[in-house]
Amino acid sequence: MMTLLVAGVDEAGRGPLAGPVYAAAVILHPERPINNLTDSKKLSPKRRDALAEEIRKCALAWSIASASRQEIDELNILQATFLAMRRACENLCVQPGKIIIDGRQVPTGLQAPAQAVVKADDSYAQVAAASILAKTARDQWCLELDQRYPEYGFAQHKGYGTALHLERLQTHGPCPEHRRSFAPVKRLLASGNV
Repeated sequence: MMTLLVAGVDEAGRGPLAGPVYAAAVILHPERPINNLTDSKKLSPKRRDALAEEIRKCALAWSIASASRQEIDELNILQATFLAMRRACENLCVQPGKIIIDGRQVPTGLQAPAQAVVKADDSYAQVAAASILAKTARDQWCLELDQRYPEYGFAQHKGYGTALHLERLQTHGPCPEHRRSFAPVKRLLASGNV
């Protein structure tokens, strides 16, 4: 009897004020287990990077996708997250029989039956793996953005609305990667002080 292949899907970067939202989809290999998979937020950056490498080597299939800052501003963050999730699922080289999404809602248009589970990254290894791949990909993007716009401190705050980020945003105005539809950026642009 064939085992049902389950893809885990999670996102990273819904909350930040800048950049794309990332999503990953992972189907783990039944004969190549990966130990200590858990929600990416519970892992140190070093441990996340090591696990991300192991996932890419050992998983049966994995895919990372994103929706751009422009798509977030056009669609809204929820729909852009769903778009990134759909893209991640479509790019898998193996067709899953079922998809588990971390969250409350299932995106439309997925190619397999899907179920949304709150905190799925705590209870499904494949969702934890997806959360690690999405988070490390987004963090890497933030480090590259930091090289282009060092004045904002992206390497430290990863785009989240920290006191440092808000202060730099106020001082320098938004960069091209800031999400125009997010309140702090929107307010700043509306004020005309940039």
